[in-house]
Amino acid sequence: MKLTRRNALALGGAAIAITLVPVNAAFAATDATLADIAAFTGGAEVGEGGIELTTPEIAENGNTVPIEFSAPGARRVIILADGNPNPGVATFNFSEMAVSEGTTRIRLAGTQDVVAVAEMADGTYTQVANSVKVTIGGCGG
Repeated sequence: MKLTRRNALALGGAAIAITLVPVNAAFAATDATLADIAAFTGGAEVGEGGIELTTPEIAENGNTVPIEFSAPGARRVIILADGNPNPGVATFNFSEMAVSEGTTRIRLAGTQDVVAVAEMADGTYTQVANSVKVTIGGCGG
């Protein structure tokens, strides 16, 4: 291919477009996290949306990181910390009359993704992931 000014602009534009496309945090999940998600869902397909996860962008200390979630209409919610030695952090079970939301503090080994997967009332699964930057690790990091 002959490198002309037009080709150089096209390649540069393509490179910029690729860097601006958001990467889904679930694709970066470790094998242990993927195994926990598969065990929770029974191997069912997991969609996006329907659950809101609130985490700090930066946690100064990984020993106590506050998280909060809201998943209207969820039966169960599992919280996973992708970079921890044991990713499964918490599981919340809700009755039909309960408000499907919760809050807790978790321990993070270092900068990583926190993933929430919810089983909805109709039997479908949905997930969301947030990245948390940890300055002092809480799991020996």
